[in-house]
Amino acid sequence: RSLASCLFCKIIKGDIPSFKLIETELSLSFLDIGPLSKGHALIIPKYHAEKLHELPDEYLADAMPIAKKIAIAQGVENYNILQNNGRIAHQEVDHVHFHVIPKPSDSDKEGLVVGWPAKPFDKEELQKAFEALKEKL
Repeated sequence: RSLASCLFCKIIKGDIPSFKLIETELSLSFLDIGPLSKGHALIIPKYHAEKLHELPDEYLADAMPIAKKIAIAQGVENYNILQNNGRIAHQEVDHVHFHVIPKPSDSDKEGLVVGWPAKPFDKEELQKAFEALKEKL
């Protein structure tokens, strides 16, 4: 996907209107127009990167304090910060973005609904995974 056709780049440029919340030199935040709950917001870096690992660190450092401010302003005790990378990981727009999603009640009717299919790993498998990852870090 090209920069010119990117929905979020068009929002950053002002070609598409948004319910703008906080804007900095590096980030823009606005209400999600397909919210999971009232006040569901997005934070997007003003740098076009499809996935988190392609984004320069200064954009990440700018986005998280914005997420915190929005979470506080939403006024709910429970919320999710969500960031997806790739279609099978539920990324719909090919531009890094963070969701700040209020979870106002303990139900599947509003807010993020997550399945967490944890699998048991024996200690030997965990040790191998740890060593392989640690070596690359």
